[in-house]
Amino acid sequence: MKFNAFALAAAVGAVATPAFAQTAPAAAPQVMVSAPMTAAPVPSVNIHAPASGRCGLFQTCANTRIGLGKGDFIVRLSALGVLPEDRDSSLSLNGAHLGGRVKTTRQVMPELTFEYFFTDNLSVDLIAASTRHEIAAEGVPGLGKVDVGSAWVLPPTVTFAWHFRPHKRFNPYVGVGATLAWFHNISPANNGLTQKVNIGVTGGPSVNVGFDYQVVGNWFFNFDVKQMFMRVHAWAQDSAETTKITAHDSLDPTVVGAGIEYRF
Repeated sequence: MKFNAFALAAAVGAVATPAFAQTAPAAAPQVMVSAPMTAAPVPSVNIHAPASGRCGLFQTCANTRIGLGKGDFIVRLSALGVLPEDRDSSLSLNGAHLGGRVKTTRQVMPELTFEYFFTDNLSVDLIAASTRHEIAAEGVPGLGKVDVGSAWVLPPTVTFAWHFRPHKRFNPYVGVGATLAWFHNISPANNGLTQKVNIGVTGGPSVNVGFDYQVVGNWFFNFDVKQMFMRVHAWAQDSAETTKITAHDSLDPTVVGAGIEYRF
């Protein structure tokens, strides 16, 4: 009986051992994996930003505004050419009509302009310049050309301009305004006929066209052409005041300017 029980137990153990071996989980082998190292992110660098963190006077930086617009204040220094047209003139001698015409010389002088932008498109500017001109009467019967003298003219002009391309480097404009001109430092020719000269204050409307171009930073190049319309009244006398020449002239100067401006 003991032998039979032992044999039965051995047979059951032999059958159970393979089944247990099949169900036992095998240990997973450990694998060493070398993970790639991730490079640290490289900060982006603005090539327009100076190393000091401040934008130089002649630099275009990331914070530099392109073009002109609302709130900008401009100071401009230009070379100015004043070209009197003398379109229509008349001369009289002691009240009698005298043939001939008035001729005024051209001049080049520096000009200072101040401009402010009310909106992106609308600005107002004031020019300040003074030029000296020689004045003569030409084609006078029996006399030919008569030198009258010279005078300085100060024609402050206020112009309202409409700019077509705000916040762009190239920005053309057109404008309308008014000019008030007065003459100072008048010097007669002292030729026996014109020893006393007087020229009245005058003025009139004006129109202009031009453009601004951003060169670098807040520096711009400007080109401007103004056409002014004004009629001048003047007279000249001899020292004894026995001979008086009166002149009326449509001066109508064309004013051409080119210069550099800075935005504040």
